Amino acid sequence: MLASSSPRRAALLKQIGLNFRVIVCDLEEHTPPGLQPFEVVERLAARKAMFVADSLAEGIVVGADTVVVWRGQLLGKPSCAEDAVEMLKRLQGNVHEVLTGVALVDAGSGKAEVGHEQSRVMFRPLDEEEIRRYVATGEPLDKAGSYGAQGIGAVFVERIEGSYTNIVGLPLAKLSLMLKNFGCSVL
Repeated sequence: MLASSSPRRAALLKQIGLNFRVIVCDLEEHTPPGLQPFEVVERLAARKAMFVADSLAEGIVVGADTVVVWRGQLLGKPSCAEDAVEMLKRLQGNVHEVLTGVALVDAGSGKAEVGHEQSRVMFRPLDEEEIRRYVATGEPLDKAGSYGAQGIGAVFVERIEGSYTNIVGLPLAKLSLMLKNFGCSVL
């Protein structure tokens, strides 16, 4: 089961041949102040997976949460188009980190595992006009940090250090190792 409505996460699971069902998890994504970014994404991923697992008798549930971190500041999904413009102005010409928390919960046994992946992304310099044209496409409005590296936003990315699928929203190498611990092999 995938505890996420993200079409990008669903596409990544399909890419590696997993059979799954999407169960949307409508939890408020709040965490206590003062947590490190990796603690935020791990905690939210675990809450999502556990919430869905609690409603099932069996099956492995995957929960995930992604944030962009720029100079220590967490950038989630923009609240509006202007918020997206402001985020992209900060990211342009700079390096930022993308962190994704991943949690697996076996609904039958209660076994759980939580981890995270971190990647670094370098954006090329952007001017305000191209930022506004990009935001007008609508693509950045449902994405952490206001961009999609798998879409038009790819033209902003000069360099990536780490997992590309992490930046899209689900680090597949990490997930496959976690699934092995639950007796599920991707290959």
